[in-house]
Amino acid sequence: MALRLDPVRLLIADDVGVGKTIESALIARELLDRGEVNRLAILCPPHLAEQWQRELAEKFNLDAELVLPGTANRLERGLALNESIFDRYPFVIVSTDFIKTDRRWQEFVRACPELVIVDEAHECADQSGGRSSHQRYRLIAEISRDTSRHLILVTATPHSGNEGAFHNLLGFLDPRLGQLPDDLSPEARRAERKLLANHFVQRRRSDVLRYLDTSTAFPKRESLDQTYKLSPEYRQFFYDVLRWCRERVRQSGGGEHRQRVRWWAALGLLRAIGSSPAAAAATLYQRALPEATASAAEADDLGRRTVMDLTDETAEGTDVTPGAEPESDEPTLGASERRRLRELALRAQQLKGPADRKLEAGIAAVRELVSRGKSPIVFCKFIETAEYVAAALRNELRDATVEAVTGRLPHDERERRVAALAEHPKRILVATDCLSEGINLQEHFDAVLHYDLAWNPTRHEQREGRVDRFGQPSKSVFTVMLYGDDNPVDGIVLDVLLRKHRAIRESLGVSVPVPESQSVLEAILEGLLLRGRPDEEILGQLELFERDVVAPRRIEFHREWDRAVEQERKSRSLFAQEGIKAEEVAAELEATRQALGGPLDIRWFAENALVSLGGVVTSIDQDGLQASLDHAPRALLDQLAVERRPGANGNRDDTFPFPFSRTHPNIQALASFVLDTALDPHAPSELRIARRGGVIRTRGVERRSTLLLLRLRYNFVTRHGADVRLQLGEEAGLFAFSGSPDRPEFLAPAEAERLLSLEPAANVTPDQARYHLQRIIDGLPALQDALEAFAHQRAKAIHRSHERVAAGAKIRSLNLSIEPCLPPDILGVYVYLPVGQQ
Repeated sequence: MALRLDPVRLLIADDVGVGKTIESALIARELLDRGEVNRLAILCPPHLAEQWQRELAEKFNLDAELVLPGTANRLERGLALNESIFDRYPFVIVSTDFIKTDRRWQEFVRACPELVIVDEAHECADQSGGRSSHQRYRLIAEISRDTSRHLILVTATPHSGNEGAFHNLLGFLDPRLGQLPDDLSPEARRAERKLLANHFVQRRRSDVLRYLDTSTAFPKRESLDQTYKLSPEYRQFFYDVLRWCRERVRQSGGGEHRQRVRWWAALGLLRAIGSSPAAAAATLYQRALPEATASAAEADDLGRRTVMDLTDETAEGTDVTPGAEPESDEPTLGASERRRLRELALRAQQLKGPADRKLEAGIAAVRELVSRGKSPIVFCKFIETAEYVAAALRNELRDATVEAVTGRLPHDERERRVAALAEHPKRILVATDCLSEGINLQEHFDAVLHYDLAWNPTRHEQREGRVDRFGQPSKSVFTVMLYGDDNPVDGIVLDVLLRKHRAIRESLGVSVPVPESQSVLEAILEGLLLRGRPDEEILGQLELFERDVVAPRRIEFHREWDRAVEQERKSRSLFAQEGIKAEEVAAELEATRQALGGPLDIRWFAENALVSLGGVVTSIDQDGLQASLDHAPRALLDQLAVERRPGANGNRDDTFPFPFSRTHPNIQALASFVLDTALDPHAPSELRIARRGGVIRTRGVERRSTLLLLRLRYNFVTRHGADVRLQLGEEAGLFAFSGSPDRPEFLAPAEAERLLSLEPAANVTPDQARYHLQRIIDGLPALQDALEAFAHQRAKAIHRSHERVAAGAKIRSLNLSIEPCLPPDILGVYVYLPVGQQ
């Protein structure tokens, strides 16, 4: 689909965990191999940069430089006059927030590579926010102005209910797309639908569960609730703080800006007291964050980012406590008001312990998950809450290892701590939303506890998407929402947003954002603060508020959401990706699978190789095996050390996992070891479990037959204008014949494959084996012409395969030629004798 476009302008908006990074990198690798581009830039949030670097290096053999605040000075040293980092280094991964600044963005636009991939692209589409949002929008808008540039936008949340931002996102690809109407369903809009479908890929998990007779394993998500009731002390504390907040937001003076600062400070305080006593105390002691703004609009922008869990911004920096009182209001506070604020802070501190029933319920939920064999992530809103919860879990679950990862830590330290925690068999990760996006945690964790409810369903989904994604080894993942039955703020968020979000996801299979969800929630919460007098009885007010305000707004809002769900159903049929006919490329895909082997082939290889090397298979199932390698060669263990797992006592042992996947590091290391020792004539005999020559006597042949294992190499030459690019490719091939090399009868490929499966039926003495092998080896020169002809046939077959795939996908001309490197290498000679022949 991408290669039909010239230039490639594509929005990849697949579900969380489906594989957007791999898809965009595949397109980049193809464009580079075809010679259509020479340089590549990835723009992404800084915490995703190292993950991108690893993916490109390990899966696509692309060595990219990181351009971050901490690396830019080093990279700039030694540059020539007027030379940019982006002139010097062909492949770069760049922090969007670093390069968007007034000092940097023009340099990047001037030297911008021919291909740009923008990760988390939704963060760059809204120009109506604060200065940072505008800078991101300006950067991508300027990059997209060059109509010859390839541009790939990647996001799981292309449409968060903001129509303007969504149209901006599409407009980066083609200005016409930015002008499309919201409703494309009428028949008169067919041309517009087709235009958008050429540039827009949005695959849901259900779209890839089964494709071309292949199942893609995703875990089953099991959603649970864990509830608690506020203790009398905590409930009274909440009511007293609500009275304080009502008084502050009703206070006059200071103009609109000051009033908006008070409003966000009050809302942040309500959120903090619902989170934990630690977050409540920290908020009451601190000054309000929006105080640093210069206008009411800036105060609203900062307040929404820190309190409302907006997802058109990165989650970085949103886990700090918001502060309760604007510093500019302090001179107006009397002694009694200051004393009241300090008393509230002291009461918050005293609520730690038995009075905090939320903590008690959270610990019980984590204990239950661990007892089921799960490794949970506990997501908290604030840093203080995460550290408070982690300390309590360490005290209560002594047999588990608990680590807290928050925004206090640099990005590399977060990844280091997560990796270290993964070494422990019983592990619990407590984190803020600094880990809710981008970083993949599915290999080591399989449950999520929302200790604090997200105030945005999309953020909620991002948290769960860290474990519920492709590559999750567990067959099921658990997600638990923790909330107070009698916590009015939790009740509003649940009733208005999260329960509806869960019901839609379970019904439709995907999450559907709804327009203005945050403004609706803001309006309801504003009513909570402004309705009634501060001195009135709180409980009765809350009951009336639920009846008179929350229920009507919820009904109206959910109707709007239902309309969005229906629109999503229509769009799923309108924009189904049917351009590539699966049946047209299925034959090529099946040929590739046959060449590479499937799980059963990998199982046979791993099991036999490990046992031959002194290993003991300790467990095995359809997905992989575990092997104890206490007596395996040290050279093999050294290659597997990074995957070594701890034993039950917490100490390292020599039991290793071997999933039945070609790309798993342990399978790759085992295959490399077997091949390297087979090709090394000086390797000890006991290590050479695979041999380059062999003779067996079998009932599967009627006359002597010989199988040659070949290494075939090809020069792939791509031409793009005057640019000619040469690449080397190789494959293993089987070449078989019966009779002698000077008078061979060549066997068909299927017969060569059959020889591989034959079993010995009688013994062959060493002298007989040497005699038959030597006769074949001495006669190999007579096969040279036939082997070279075979290499040419394979080159033509590979080229035809490329042409068929290109035709089936309706992509542009390949401009590709393939020439074999002659003569082919003979890696192995294997002779099959019929039973009875000497």
